[in-house]
Amino acid sequence: MNFAYFAWPLGRRFCRPLGRTLGITLATGASAMLAPKRGFVRADDTELTEEERRTVELFKQCSGSVVHINTFANQKALIRGTWGLSVDLQEIPQGTGSGFLWDKEHIVTNYHVIKDADRATVTFADHSVREALLVGAEPDCDLAVLKCNDRPKVPALEPGTSSKLQVGQKVFAIGNPFGLDQTLTNGIISGLGREMRGVTGRMMRGLVQTDAAINPGNSGGPLLDARGRFIGVNTMIASPSGAFAGVGFAIPSDTVNRIVTSPGKMGRNP
Repeated sequence: MNFAYFAWPLGRRFCRPLGRTLGITLATGASAMLAPKRGFVRADDTELTEEERRTVELFKQCSGSVVHINTFANQKALIRGTWGLSVDLQEIPQGTGSGFLWDKEHIVTNYHVIKDADRATVTFADHSVREALLVGAEPDCDLAVLKCNDRPKVPALEPGTSSKLQVGQKVFAIGNPFGLDQTLTNGIISGLGREMRGVTGRMMRGLVQTDAAINPGNSGGPLLDARGRFIGVNTMIASPSGAFAGVGFAIPSDTVNRIVTSPGKMGRNP
């Protein structure tokens, strides 16, 4: 069976030149179906296994550093008025994605999350929303760097080293699949050194393969090791249908670190 590879271009358009503001808000999605309260029982810590406690602590430690990104595009529309038709510029939602705090000022995400967008906003874990400024991008590596003014005082993720990863190692993904913010999934590293064609058509090499559930909206979110260290940026899936089929890919953290910290990359026009 031939597989179709999806890099989740979450809208028809993506990113603007350096200096254009990008906006991000919480995705509301469809109305939730709520079960009766008696159906929800919070497990006491004493009922958790040691492995479950470690997973709970990892989420508490890292989830605050993961953000939700919404993008918007301007679209011309014909408006019928008293004197006939006129052209009106309307802003429409374009797509959503994830990102994470890189340092005190910057947020890392996928380039395809913000590509061709006219505006984007970032929603933080405390549900506060900030306008985002694109300060740098490397389209061939599917990486982009945003900046928000007056953002919440939240620590950045602890960096890990992807060169020491091993197949079978446990990993976690935090992101906003289908607009469901602060979603945690887990799995293992299924393979290393994978090659996939990126959003620009160029081959992306050295990707980390994982079976941790990754879906549209997870793009740009972090892949973490069992200690909560950032080891990759979730970027695409391989699937015959577009739904997650157990084969996801992340840009290794060593590549991200090299691109984001190299001179000329921060603030470079895509």
